[in-house]
Amino acid sequence: MQSANSAASNIQAEKFRKMTEEPVDKLILQMAVPTIASMLITSIYNMADTYFVGRIGTSATGAVGVIFPLMTVIQAVGFLFGHGSGNYISRQLGAQKIKECREMASTGFFWSLAGGFLIFILGMIFKNSLAVMLGATDTILPYAEAYLHYILFGAPIMTAAFTLNNQLRFQGNAFYGMIGIMTGGILNIILDPIFIFVFDLGVAGAAIATSLSQLVGLIILIIFTNKKSIPLTVKNIRINGYYIKEIFRGGLPSLFRQGCSSISFVLLNHAAGVYGDAAIAAMTVVQKIVMFAASAMIGYGQGFQPVCGFNFGAKKYDRVKNGVSFCIKSSLIVLVILAVLGYYFAPWLVARFRDDAEVIAIGTRTLRWQCLTFPLMGWIIICNMLVQTIGYTVRASILATARQFLFFVPCLFILSAVFGLAGIEAAQAAADAIAFAVSVFIGYDVLKKMK
Repeated sequence: MQSANSAASNIQAEKFRKMTEEPVDKLILQMAVPTIASMLITSIYNMADTYFVGRIGTSATGAVGVIFPLMTVIQAVGFLFGHGSGNYISRQLGAQKIKECREMASTGFFWSLAGGFLIFILGMIFKNSLAVMLGATDTILPYAEAYLHYILFGAPIMTAAFTLNNQLRFQGNAFYGMIGIMTGGILNIILDPIFIFVFDLGVAGAAIATSLSQLVGLIILIIFTNKKSIPLTVKNIRINGYYIKEIFRGGLPSLFRQGCSSISFVLLNHAAGVYGDAAIAAMTVVQKIVMFAASAMIGYGQGFQPVCGFNFGAKKYDRVKNGVSFCIKSSLIVLVILAVLGYYFAPWLVARFRDDAEVIAIGTRTLRWQCLTFPLMGWIIICNMLVQTIGYTVRASILATARQFLFFVPCLFILSAVFGLAGIEAAQAAADAIAFAVSVFIGYDVLKKMK
């Protein structure tokens, strides 16, 4: 036992040296590659369902979009405990406090599993009402209920998987998290057409494929966690106020970001529903396309977080600032290229998911609006990751909810009231512009105080 503890201590000591001494740009790129892959694969879970379900019909496509806010809530709970415990672990690793890291790892995982079971129980009790509340029209409702039923079974699995993936990432072991998430994503793509078309289960088959794929991914994440990282043990679970406070301190911004996004998606579904199932389907497709592109940027920011956490904990603030500068400059080039390509190929991209003239027309206009402000996302995301990782909970929560809730909801209501469907199509772009201005103010203020 003593030898095992000594070996673990040596591994953590070497990790501390690496994270606080090696060139920042090199470290961020090393951390970012697997996190970008993980985020892209996570997006593929939902994109695969939308793509294959789109072969059934417009109402079926709309059903996936209607249930998507619930998927966002499930992810929000996983991120609350994953980012909350992970942020704490990265700072304590920087301060070389290993005992606290072990206790937090097991505690965060236990609470995420409990949160997933709570979603499952409540969702099953109020399943029909939940589908209607999420924005299902009369024609979409049967498909939405079928999809929702099996997604709820996967809720505890998903919350636990998101938590472990983020704990691995914050410990500098993002590669192992990527393997677990990537395996589940690839399996989902394989199982979707089998359950939907071969077994003739329709939209329910898509949900079953997603839940089974997530289960396989979770098993792999547990294996890697116990072999390559801080292991999970029942004896290290601590149900006390200190760890809960720290989890919420580091995870609330993620909960707010994902939870408020879920509310915004529901409001968007209801607003678009006035213009028919085609409008809901178009918004669903565009959200999946933009989320896929944005997930790469989020993954890049998540690659910055462990570097930020280690060096902030070690009081090496110049390295934190250098990391911010590198991420902003390098991401801007990529985002501009993606925005240009997305604007030009918008009709083709939307048509890949649903070959319906009305869906393509609405989706093309919406996607092009979002491409106009897409390059601003780099600063918004990196600034959010910075203030969240170093423990500025209130500011991080403001930035986390800015573009997809705090400013999006007013823009949606005002622009839709004035311009109708055209206002709905432009609402997210308007919200992004305002969120960028706020993030510039907060980000510069935090960096200026970091001495």
